[in-house]
Amino acid sequence: MKKVYVTDFGAKSDSGLQTDKIQAAIDDVFMSGGGVVVVPEGDFEVGSIRIRSGIRLHLEKNAHLIGSKNPEDYTDILNDKTEPLSDEDKTDALWTPPDARKNFHYMNKAGSRWNNAIIKAVDAENIEITGETGAYIDGRDCFDEKGEERYRGPHAVNFYRCKNIFFEGYLIKNSANWAHALFDCSNITMENVCVEAGHDGIHVTSCSNVTINNCRFYTGDDCVAGIDNHNVTVTSCIMNTACSAFRFGGTNVLIDDCNIFGPAKYLFRGSLSDEEKRTGAMPNASHRYNMLSAFTYYSDFSREIKSTVTNIIMQNCTVENADRFLHYNFSGNETWQINKPLEQITFENIKASGIRNPVTAYGDAEKKISLTLKNCILEFAEDREEAPFMHLCNFKEVLLQNTTVKNIKGDILIKSWSGDKNLICSGFSAENFDKTDIFYTDEQFVCKPI
Repeated sequence: MKKVYVTDFGAKSDSGLQTDKIQAAIDDVFMSGGGVVVVPEGDFEVGSIRIRSGIRLHLEKNAHLIGSKNPEDYTDILNDKTEPLSDEDKTDALWTPPDARKNFHYMNKAGSRWNNAIIKAVDAENIEITGETGAYIDGRDCFDEKGEERYRGPHAVNFYRCKNIFFEGYLIKNSANWAHALFDCSNITMENVCVEAGHDGIHVTSCSNVTINNCRFYTGDDCVAGIDNHNVTVTSCIMNTACSAFRFGGTNVLIDDCNIFGPAKYLFRGSLSDEEKRTGAMPNASHRYNMLSAFTYYSDFSREIKSTVTNIIMQNCTVENADRFLHYNFSGNETWQINKPLEQITFENIKASGIRNPVTAYGDAEKKISLTLKNCILEFAEDREEAPFMHLCNFKEVLLQNTTVKNIKGDILIKSWSGDKNLICSGFSAENFDKTDIFYTDEQFVCKPI
């Protein structure tokens, strides 16, 4: 297996843009049948580099890929001569309000500006990014006035239609959009990766066979996110966020042994002023750091969702200081939850504290939700406003088994907006409540979107 150092191709630390030289190293190894491309200790500034099939990009101890602050430095893939993009993968579409959330052409093309990234891969297989102690990729919060929401720049990592992917050992910080953005990929393994600040830690869309283990997410946006995914396992991860630990939809999803907690170490960048986004100025303490949700269902219209959304399990986890424990709102007023409904989710062996809002499970009238809480302790914040334990609508079954709820305030334990009655309590207890019946209401359902 061939192994080269980017310095063999002229790359130098602290010497301006090194994109062409690092790309030359990658292309040389690719044309030789694959191997390892090594980035040694130092600060190497880059725009967008493309890794190809059979390539392992390895960052040695204290090796740093530093993203350019110029968003125009991330468009090289459009002129790639080694593996040219098809015309189908190219588009001039940009994020354009007010209909940006109805028109997703800017997202679903591998060569779009929205899919710009420090490290890109398209139609590749057997690819790796690995790092040693002190290795990192710094997105530098690159500001792009043509980007999403008029400020988001390139992702740190963006893969399209790739398979057999391995990530290990490095840090991504200050990603200008998602740290890892993967679309239509399969056989993904992420081990011992850390994400700090920026936006989503990893966002997978229409991906299958995904394993995320022993990773640390300290993000301004969601830690783990995505829609239309199949066979996903997330284990032994640390999750600290100013948004949702999980904003997710898929089939056969297992979340196990994760530590989820707020408030966030890093703020939600959407709360910054335009000037702060542009200049990168340090914000004051007035910006938002609270964690919105431990689990938010995700089902937008960015693409077709191919299968039933079911068999999502979160088990053996701790949750501290999340505004919401579960946020599933299929009532129609939430952009990110209006495609396919969630049909089944289970929480088992969960200890949660500092919750502020009701557990919300507002399902679809035709495909109702089945919700299970088993061997759970949910403790609400002592200073929260008066509200029930649960808000329910259109549920096939709600099972509360060996579950305890603490610090409920008010006279209503469970409030429902539908006539469904299949609430099953076995070993359930709620402090200061001696009954477990449902209060039915015909008032307007109100739930603040996330």
